[in-house]
Amino acid sequence: MRNRTGGDTIGRVIIMDIPEQEINVFDDIMLFIQEHPEIKRLELDSEPVLSLPELSIYPDRRKVYHAEKEIELTIKEFDLLCLLVANKGRVLTYGQIYQMVWKEEPLGNENIAVGSNIRSMRRKLFKAFPKSPFIINCMRNVGYSFDIRS
Repeated sequence: MRNRTGGDTIGRVIIMDIPEQEINVFDDIMLFIQEHPEIKRLELDSEPVLSLPELSIYPDRRKVYHAEKEIELTIKEFDLLCLLVANKGRVLTYGQIYQMVWKEEPLGNENIAVGSNIRSMRRKLFKAFPKSPFIINCMRNVGYSFDIRS
């Protein structure tokens, strides 16, 4: 690739994925790069992941995986799962959940909207992951909580 003045803007690019057990190889490469300031080093920021035992949630990609297999959720189901996981162990009321996921004030129908989306999400999660180490608890007429089974 050439810039407007005719010079090269990109030389050779190397992308490496080095296994954890090859730490010496990684250290040698990093030492070489540090000793040669003409080599530019670009690093990607690692994306945030909400991790649970055997379940990975990638908010930036809006994806959920169990055993490297994607669990497909609707937009609302995904938002509900992220909210519950981020508030693990805490009971969130129907009103709180509705406000945070639907981004509007509850009008009295929040129990139905929240409940039906949570039921659908549970069905998908537990179909893909029947022996999950977590549970989504319903506190009747109050709301929901996300807990790790002991």
